[in-house]
Amino acid sequence: MARPTTRRLWQYALLGALLLLLTLGLLYPIYLTVRGGLAQDPASGEGFTLDHVLLVFEDPLQVKSLLNAVKIATITTLLSIAIALPLALLASRHRFPGKTLFSSAILVPLILPPFVGAIGFKMLLGRQGAVNTILGTDIDFFGGNIAILGDPTWMAHVDLRLLLIALVEALHLYPIIYLNAIASLANLDPALDESAENLGAGPWRRFFKITLPLIRPGLFAGGTIVFIWSFTELGTPLMFDYKQATPVQIFEKLKEVESSAEPYALTFVLLVSAVIAYVLGKSVFGRRGHAMYSKASRAASETRLTGPLGWLVTGAFALVTLLALAPHVGVILTSVAEPGSWYRSVLPRGFTGAHYVEALTSDTAFTSIKNSLILSLSAVVLSASLGILVAYVIVRTTLRGRALLDTLCMLPLAVPGLVMAFGYVAVTLTWPFHGPLRVFGQEIPPFLDGTILDLDIVGESPNPFPLLVLAYAIRRLPYIVRSTVAGLEQTSGELEEAAVNLGAGRVLAVRKVIIPLIMANIIAGSLLVFSFSMLEVSDSLILAQQARHYPITKAIFEFMNRLGDGPYIASAMGVWGMGLLTLTLVGASMMLGKKLGSIFRV
Repeated sequence: MARPTTRRLWQYALLGALLLLLTLGLLYPIYLTVRGGLAQDPASGEGFTLDHVLLVFEDPLQVKSLLNAVKIATITTLLSIAIALPLALLASRHRFPGKTLFSSAILVPLILPPFVGAIGFKMLLGRQGAVNTILGTDIDFFGGNIAILGDPTWMAHVDLRLLLIALVEALHLYPIIYLNAIASLANLDPALDESAENLGAGPWRRFFKITLPLIRPGLFAGGTIVFIWSFTELGTPLMFDYKQATPVQIFEKLKEVESSAEPYALTFVLLVSAVIAYVLGKSVFGRRGHAMYSKASRAASETRLTGPLGWLVTGAFALVTLLALAPHVGVILTSVAEPGSWYRSVLPRGFTGAHYVEALTSDTAFTSIKNSLILSLSAVVLSASLGILVAYVIVRTTLRGRALLDTLCMLPLAVPGLVMAFGYVAVTLTWPFHGPLRVFGQEIPPFLDGTILDLDIVGESPNPFPLLVLAYAIRRLPYIVRSTVAGLEQTSGELEEAAVNLGAGRVLAVRKVIIPLIMANIIAGSLLVFSFSMLEVSDSLILAQQARHYPITKAIFEFMNRLGDGPYIASAMGVWGMGLLTLTLVGASMMLGKKLGSIFRV
């Protein structure tokens, strides 16, 4: 009896340690953000007031910015569903020419953040860009409200930049909904649809009465991520110079974080708005689930589409893929264009490879690549170590509290990245990094007073690397946890118990037996952590304030603001990032297959 009791104690100790780490690395930054938005004195956290939050809603600019962020998120989510759901239905039920190719190409948009894709769109849709050259027009797509053909009433009040931001983000994020929809459709029993058809129900009735209710949880899972992601997206509005959105307002007020409560209040409002959107969506769309008693093979129910109909479906996939590739093409063409050569022309008039050389050799670019490699690899080590332990506790134990651990690990998918990044800034303004230690409003004796650890973000000598590693690892922890959980669920626990019965310790049994069996899942999750960390936007833009600390995305942003060859070098750096993400996503897809969609679920 002693061994099971001792083992149980060690399991609870591990669970407690993991919960503590997630509390400090995830919940504490969120708490400081909330406290700063509601405290009378944000610096000390003393007092309670709603005045700072109410002032946000009394400022017409901030109200408009918040509404614009909601509009962007709503339009992005609806566009993503409109693109992804029909494709998922076609791919799950039919075979058509090029299906294998397009099923792989569906992941292509994920290899380029909309933050970088905005560069390509600006070159394609600029006043003197390729689209206006083809159409023979002079439409200012980035000038805000427009009137087409001289008619002041036709689209006179349409904010075209807002629509373009939503379009760019939708073309990047629709694969998340597609992956979730495909996974949900694969779990449906075809007999349900066949029974309804035999009873005389038409295709539309069967879709709305049977298919849609059954796949709604999957759509909700993907739609929630897309909505929150686009609602708090910072990079794309910045690239379009669209300042009337709450994430950009928070970014611009970051330097006031030590003297003003406004950035805290804005971040608090952003967080509460995201939570409200999640709760409303879950209560409206995810409140009822439908369980299947049996599940048949989807492949057996697939019908082959030939002739014009088959090529029509192929054309639909090709069109979506072409649109999704448009920003990638724009970035690639910009990266090889000679400065000033892409002006009033469909293609650049002159080409050069010098920007790629500059993107690897200039001090800022080389330093940013080195920094991103160090930060991302460090994040992989930390995230993988935590992920394996968390997955083991979730799958291999029956501890009370493991459901809470699972929820905390998935929380980064639901919490806006901008809120997390701002929370880490708030962490550096509190003890032991800055100022005295306070407990219930009282300062602790002098030997604990002042700065104990050297960590700063907004000061004269910032040291953001530890927080960047932590931010990257925590933000991408869901990927490694879900991937590892999937591997453990497919691996029998009897193998581990057999090794223990033969004399191996529990740690040795896991290391020698279990880890090798789930190594493909660990590698797949680690690839996702690494690739998305390399091109992380919110954390990089906010936490890295000096050139020597810039990751790749912050360097791209700074190059875009540099006159002359800046945008071209930024594009070349974006292409390097595209290549990296292509390799890692293809590798993860090959290892996880259809289970890749389960990673992008709240």
